Amino acid sequence: MIRPEDQLRSGHVPADLIPPGADPRSVVIVHTTPRSWTGPVVLILVAAVGICGLVYVTTVAVLSLVQVAAATAAAVKTAIPTLIGGGGLVTLALKVPKAPRK
Repeated sequence: MIRPEDQLRSGHVPADLIPPGADPRSVVIVHTTPRSWTGPVVLILVAAVGICGLVYVTTVAVLSLVQVAAATAAAVKTAIPTLIGGGGLVTLALKVPKAPRK
């Protein structure tokens, strides 16, 4: 056994771990269980899926609002002549001043 933790797991108690004056047969080494990474990994995966889902839902909502705004703008554009009156005879124009003659 090359590694000290393997020696401890097999029940061998090194002399440097035994307190002076203690009976080596009464020394007990307590081992901790290895850490499980399942919980943190699952938590990170769930958080990533949640963030991706939130981005997707937000994108769909924004695109739906843009689509509604575009449809509303098209309806208003076709309804303006009727609302102003004249059945399309009224047009809006921008007057540009003429250039001065030389």
